[in-house]
Amino acid sequence: MTRLKDKVAFITGAASGIGAACALRFVQEGAWVVGFDIGETTNDTWKKAVEIAPESYFEIGDVRDEERIRSVIEGTVKRFGRLDIVVNCAGIASGGPVHMLPTEEWDRVMDINLKGTFLVCKYAVGQMVEQGSGSIVNISSIEGIEGSEGGSAYNVSKGGVILLTRNMAMDYARKGIRVNTICPGFVDTPLASETVLDNEILKDFRDHIIEAILLGRIGRPEEIANAVLFLASDEASFITGHALMVDGGFTVGHRFGITRLMGLE
Repeated sequence: MTRLKDKVAFITGAASGIGAACALRFVQEGAWVVGFDIGETTNDTWKKAVEIAPESYFEIGDVRDEERIRSVIEGTVKRFGRLDIVVNCAGIASGGPVHMLPTEEWDRVMDINLKGTFLVCKYAVGQMVEQGSGSIVNISSIEGIEGSEGGSAYNVSKGGVILLTRNMAMDYARKGIRVNTICPGFVDTPLASETVLDNEILKDFRDHIIEAILLGRIGRPEEIANAVLFLASDEASFITGHALMVDGGFTVGHRFGITRLMGLE
């Protein structure tokens, strides 16, 4: 499959979860990928990606480190001669009622989830303007669209990603650059496992979440990667500024059991 043949992609948060799934999906479609994350990766998904596209490689760094971001993106362009796609997957989950949330934690979430996305875009979009083309896909969340109990910092940061996406879509459309965002629901990633899925204290909450998902299950990283692939590719050539929910129907509406009376469950 060659939907991204000879494209160069820069993916943050590539060590695991959605980022690693995107890397694998992209190389399967003919792209070269530069992965970026805060620590070394031993993830099997990333290893498979490099086996398929040996010129792909992994860089260690923090999305809060502006100089490191600038250096790695410049290095990517120097090595491949261009930068076609950026996927901002790096993020953390944290929050709480605002009167209980330390200011330092609020700042940490904003710096990684929102400022980190801004910094990557800042240094990637200049190259895209110069070459007259590019596709940026930011990873937000359904919690950036609707609130969740105790979400505060996380929700605000992801809501900010959506508005950043829309502003960039307006600013760069006439330069041939599309900017979109994916809003995943609950997906089986290390981040979700750590915060919700494997937390026995939150077992009742987890069961309630699954019941509220229309498709009746947690999503898989590769399902988000498939949506990212579409938005990154030329198949989405007339789509920009869009926030695509990939959530199994979680945000569609409320279920009260009426479908059981209709024999649909």
